[in-house]
Amino acid sequence: MQVHYQESGPLPRFKNAVITIGTFDGVHLGHRQIINQLITEAATIQGESVIISFYPHPRSVISNSNAAVKLLGTLEEKIGLLANTGVDHLVIIPFDKSFANQTAEEYISNFLVANFHPHTIIIGYDHRFGRNRVGNYQLLVAFGKKLGFEVKEIPEHILNEIVISSTKIRQALLHNDISTANKFLGYEYFFEGLIIKGNQLGRTLGYPTANLKIDADDKLIPGNGVYSVHAVIIDEVDQRSSTLKGMMNIGIRPTIEGVQRVIEVNLFDFDQDIYGKKLQVFVHGYHRSEQKFEGLDALKLQLGIDKQIAEKALAD
Repeated sequence: MQVHYQESGPLPRFKNAVITIGTFDGVHLGHRQIINQLITEAATIQGESVIISFYPHPRSVISNSNAAVKLLGTLEEKIGLLANTGVDHLVIIPFDKSFANQTAEEYISNFLVANFHPHTIIIGYDHRFGRNRVGNYQLLVAFGKKLGFEVKEIPEHILNEIVISSTKIRQALLHNDISTANKFLGYEYFFEGLIIKGNQLGRTLGYPTANLKIDADDKLIPGNGVYSVHAVIIDEVDQRSSTLKGMMNIGIRPTIEGVQRVIEVNLFDFDQDIYGKKLQVFVHGYHRSEQKFEGLDALKLQLGIDKQIAEKALAD
């Protein structure tokens, strides 16, 4: 898959471009139905499949809410997931208020047609675009007849499935329902962070942890609790380790009167200095809520139980 950033210069002339447009946040199983339709359509006309996506997320630009938009994937993660789908091109469009302020007619003529010269546009019946979101499927069809491109509709049941899936995934992650989230994603939910020094309490208890600093403020992090995980260490030159097994705690560590939310990962059968490297964490399962124990001895005993549960879950 070739990745193009419109702000970096002119886009190439795509061959018989079959395009679709969307955020594709999480690239979950619902999205993959659209992508498969896109690829199949392009193959039938010996054309190229093109996904158009936006950065930053349009809601973060045009929303009146001060609440941060929490996403299932960063831009880099989305690129990685889409690269495995078989699509030919991904075009990243910088989304700002000027772009959002185009009229619907300008969006079609000056953006879609001028940049992509589409043979076919695959879009949902309820797709809205242009200033005040007045552009719709019917307007695209009318312009297609004049400008020489076809418009094909994404079935309503697939669109509904995407909306339902995205909502269920976000709610499931926030409420510790990892099995549901992973089922709709089609893969283990993942995130990455920089490994930083903590208070090293875990090492004192015999369970050293990698404490993670998450750089992407808009990345959705699962709810507090204890999880089984797979993990990959990424060094300064993007070399990746083999997949490791471990357990993760997300929370405020009430046993030591903590107040700040932290993410700690204990890697099984591993004892190396990895400060300053990144850890990519794949969330396998949820095991229990965060608890306050009577003291460090009780906490250590529970960590032993947690490890046994996580090892069994990861083995199964």
